Amino acid sequence: MIPLVAVAHGSRDPRSAATITALVDVVKALRPGMDARVSFMDLSAPRLGDVLAGLRGPVVVVPLLLGRAYHAKVDVPALVREASLRNPRLSVTVSDVLGPSSWLESAALRRLNTAGAAFDDSSLGVVLAGAGSSDARANARVAAIAERWSVQSGWSGAVAAFAASATPDVPTAVAALRERGASRIAVASWFLAPGLLPDRVYEAALALDPHALIAEPLGADPGVAELVLHRYDEALQGLDLERTG
Repeated sequence: MIPLVAVAHGSRDPRSAATITALVDVVKALRPGMDARVSFMDLSAPRLGDVLAGLRGPVVVVPLLLGRAYHAKVDVPALVREASLRNPRLSVTVSDVLGPSSWLESAALRRLNTAGAAFDDSSLGVVLAGAGSSDARANARVAAIAERWSVQSGWSGAVAAFAASATPDVPTAVAALRERGASRIAVASWFLAPGLLPDRVYEAALALDPHALIAEPLGADPGVAELVLHRYDEALQGLDLERTG
């Protein structure tokens, strides 16, 4: 079986690496016998290049990224290119990123429900909180999810907010929800793992509403693990097409 190397961004917060490791453990439990490994672009160990240095032959790298922005377009390809130059016996295929995907949306809604948010609560306004990107298209995809939730749910509304690099921020999103009639606030997480940016969002929400419902990051949700395997399988299909084409 071709190895799967999952690569996440990395964080100085040890909770982040622990969460990514737990996610890959779920991946391995769903597909026993798979050689699935954890790696990071920066700030956490092991680094992607170090993991790839110990492998030979075909490998599938699955970026644990929720959108196709700078890290997916620039950082991961550069790290793979560098590792391939150092290790000519290595053949790396990079899968698509995790998002956008209905699996991620379902996982975010499960986390929100676990935090106590009912889908038909008309008093509730939901902030879908993400990291934010310099790529406007990546931010627009998160905003589109929030808009869809607004239409499909019984909430007062749902609005995207970002921790950095994009607008609106959490206070602006909360103000918009209160204008729509929300008397209670919940924060849905569009983060894969804990860290500085999720904490910034949660603290801002709780400063505005100490009783706000705070959903955990997507983390080791079984649906996210299934999505990782789906991206891996898609990459394998591409390999098969190349070999037979």
